[in-house]
Amino acid sequence: MKTPREERLALERYMLSPLASLAEGSIGRQHQEPECEIRTCYQRDIDRIIHCKSFRRLKHKTQVFLQPEGDHYRTRLTHTLEVARIGRTIARGLRLNEDLTEAIALGHDLGHTAFGHAGERALNDILSGEGGFRHNRQSLRVVDRLERDGKGLNLTSEVRNGILCHTGDTMPDTMEGSIIRFADRIAYINHDVDDAVRAGILRDTDIPDEIVRAFGCKHSDRINTLILDMINSSASAGAITLSPQAALMFDAFREFMFRSVYENMKAKSEEKKIFGILSGIFEHYLKFPDEMPEDYRSIAQQEGLRRAVCDYVSGMTDEYAMYQYSVLFIPEAWQVR
Repeated sequence: MKTPREERLALERYMLSPLASLAEGSIGRQHQEPECEIRTCYQRDIDRIIHCKSFRRLKHKTQVFLQPEGDHYRTRLTHTLEVARIGRTIARGLRLNEDLTEAIALGHDLGHTAFGHAGERALNDILSGEGGFRHNRQSLRVVDRLERDGKGLNLTSEVRNGILCHTGDTMPDTMEGSIIRFADRIAYINHDVDDAVRAGILRDTDIPDEIVRAFGCKHSDRINTLILDMINSSASAGAITLSPQAALMFDAFREFMFRSVYENMKAKSEEKKIFGILSGIFEHYLKFPDEMPEDYRSIAQQEGLRRAVCDYVSGMTDEYAMYQYSVLFIPEAWQVR
């Protein structure tokens, strides 16, 4: 009698492309464990990620807009879920491993800071003499070292590689990891248009005509066009790619967003304040490390104080970082309740 996991492995062999990463072919985990009778290794990774504390904190971390007035702006969590859905759709269209794709997507931003990319730039400046700060490297550290009270999640090699290589110069080892590199960009470029219009930074009519002609005028049209193009182009190329024309227009779309939104003074007007908040908190815990939770004091003893403070500060949500700054630096009589 086959277990549910064994039945799933047999189904993968039958259904998936020769280019897919089969669960039974996984390199495995850093620390060997008995297999689950029900779930494949990649399904277990999905569950470990969505049940971890870092994943829950994503709902209180900014995507682009700091402290937006309204309930419908994206957070780091909703971005992650959009990446996962786009990634699974592409994987299904190419007969690749949807579970591996989803696991990478759900874990790819676990190490992101509070205050979106402004927070990442702040920590990168603070740590400039020590190799800087990159959220993909921190995401891997979260799943390897910080979760489960320092034991880590012990994820599979393929998921760990996809998390680390979802951005940066190093390409992922799997097709599924390459999907998430694209799905991340497809998600954030399109949902940031939506949020920028909601914030009054953009109007729909500001999007250049050539981009509208290439991808459509609505959020759903643009995503659907990019997904279809990627499935069709990748199927014929044997690698995850957009067609040359779509790639050219997508680069133009991304440049438009950087020029109009990400580098827009209205969107970035609070960035100096973010640096002040995070650098102030960082310096405080360098002086008073005993005020950090026990987990981070232990890291300080094993790996150095600055490493521990970086882990603590980068894991804070927007709201908690503001609360900490208020407690540490603002007289109680002046604190906003």
